[in-house]
Amino acid sequence: MTTGKWYQVKKRIDWGEDPPPDLVIEIDVTSYSDIQDYLPFKVPEVWFFKKQQLLIYQLQGAEYQLQTYSRYFPDFDLASLIARCVQIAYERNTSAAIRDLKQHLGKN
Repeated sequence: MTTGKWYQVKKRIDWGEDPPPDLVIEIDVTSYSDIQDYLPFKVPEVWFFKKQQLLIYQLQGAEYQLQTYSRYFPDFDLASLIARCVQIAYERNTSAAIRDLKQHLGKN
């Protein structure tokens, strides 16, 4: 007998039947999506990382509003935290950025 959760990995989301994800994180490198692209799916929160900046949008009614904080991480200044991580990764390396992030999150 096994313990733990049993789940099935889906290869495709059926937007007609499956609930939307709670959070979408999109990192734009070459294309530029628009927040309006997510309206049909009613995703509660969408983060865009564009041009070295984090933009946090929350669905409010029938439209997305730009926010300063995430509803899922209200105690963190995510924009500053992510900007710091990216800067450290560029200046030093990814491992240093992860160590710094863990330290700021209290996960030494």
